[in-house]
Amino acid sequence: MKDIPIEFPAFEPGWVWLAGAGPGDPGLVTLHAWHALRQADVVVYDALASPAVLDLARADAAREFAGKRGGKPSPRQPDISRRLVELARAGKRVLRLKGGDPFVFGRGGEECLALVEAAVPFRIIPGVTAGIGGLAAAGIPLTFRDTNHTVTFMTGHAASGEVPDGIDWAALATGSPVIVIYMAIKHLSVIARKLIEGGRAADDPVAVISSATLPGQQVLVTRLDRCAEAVTASGLEPPAIVAIGPVVNLRRRLDGWREAGSGS
Repeated sequence: MKDIPIEFPAFEPGWVWLAGAGPGDPGLVTLHAWHALRQADVVVYDALASPAVLDLARADAAREFAGKRGGKPSPRQPDISRRLVELARAGKRVLRLKGGDPFVFGRGGEECLALVEAAVPFRIIPGVTAGIGGLAAAGIPLTFRDTNHTVTFMTGHAASGEVPDGIDWAALATGSPVIVIYMAIKHLSVIARKLIEGGRAADDPVAVISSATLPGQQVLVTRLDRCAEAVTASGLEPPAIVAIGPVVNLRRRLDGWREAGSGS
């Protein structure tokens, strides 16, 4: 096999690279992230960085878990940022590996600011975020000319673990044809109620995609006023991405054709 005709940047000792690990499938890791995994001395990884992606790392690279999971003991963000600085100052090539894209609800911006304050050089490697890649893997277009020209991304919980404050639920409910919600399972009943109270149709289609892009991916299609109960009854567990809006109805046509074409 020929070498990949790309001039990769040098991963110098004392640098921190923040890379997106994508939604889970290692095939969705970018070439730059793959290069970083092959060069890093230490990989500081999130809970959403899949084991299959971690397996791409250099065999002798150290691995440090720095993940956050709702309701479970988790490292504090200042401690994670401090550890990145410590490793870089020790002369390590430090890869901060985050699920999806580091700047989409990944707190990558906070870590970069900490590196700036510590005068530690860093590089950003974008990744495929679950709100795009996860929907595509489920046969749901994020945008479709006949249904929506806008999309809203939101997180289902704030740093406190509660539903985020300061959201104009009426504006969100009526102003965005398609809403994609990260980390929403815990508060899905509250979110659905607030959207309906804000003017969203109770029968608006909803898709909940668990373990998106991985072999164990599961997709539940329901409606807004029943989505929380449907998730509980189905046993779906996080990590999951939630899509609300008319594009969900396209799954029946697109994913059904794909399955028929594959012979499954």
